[in-house]
Amino acid sequence: MLEELKYQVYEANMKLPEYGLVTFTWGNVSGIDKEREYFVIKPSGVDYDKLSPEDMVVMDLEGNKVEGKWNPSSDTATHIELYKASRDIGGIVHTHSTWATSWAQSGRSIPCYGTTHADYMYGEIPCVRCLTREEIEDEYERNTGRLIVEYFKGKDYLAMPAVLCKDHGPFTWGKDAKEAVHNAVVLEEVAKMAANCELINRKVQPAPQELLDKHYFRKHGENAYYGQKRS
Repeated sequence: MLEELKYQVYEANMKLPEYGLVTFTWGNVSGIDKEREYFVIKPSGVDYDKLSPEDMVVMDLEGNKVEGKWNPSSDTATHIELYKASRDIGGIVHTHSTWATSWAQSGRSIPCYGTTHADYMYGEIPCVRCLTREEIEDEYERNTGRLIVEYFKGKDYLAMPAVLCKDHGPFTWGKDAKEAVHNAVVLEEVAKMAANCELINRKVQPAPQELLDKHYFRKHGENAYYGQKRS
């Protein structure tokens, strides 16, 4: 079932260690078949060097395992909440990448200090609050997803395809698993640049709004002109 999607999600998962975004098994990628409302996700705790496309787990949006010999990622419930919240999301990534997680653990959102950030993410990358004791003890992973969804209510998930969860780490998403990984790589680089920027200049200010607008909208939206037009 969903063999092509399994392969795509497997390939996306394998990009995490390739880009230095995970240590050991600290990460996962999923991708969804929106028509069938099934999604494919990495199995929990399986080493990347032992993974194969056949190891990917097929789940439904109620949290039931549809196919697979392994238990799904422990973050599955968070993925479910995001998929339910927005049909724009076709793939999701969670990592504990060093720089993005450092911002998350500090409880700080990442200001937009320059055009690298603005090219991909429209504005400050948010850090949502830590869960309460009750939220942690009862349905921790699902409540993580609910917290993200609560923050993004009325907002554009694709204009800001990333979030930091305080004391935890980052989640990113995209139109498919491949794009979600791309955004995870961008997030890590932006987090690193922002931290270094503040070390170099403690009084640094965010880039002006007009520069943010220019760089974001030249790549996104109906008037975008970056890159080559497809025939």
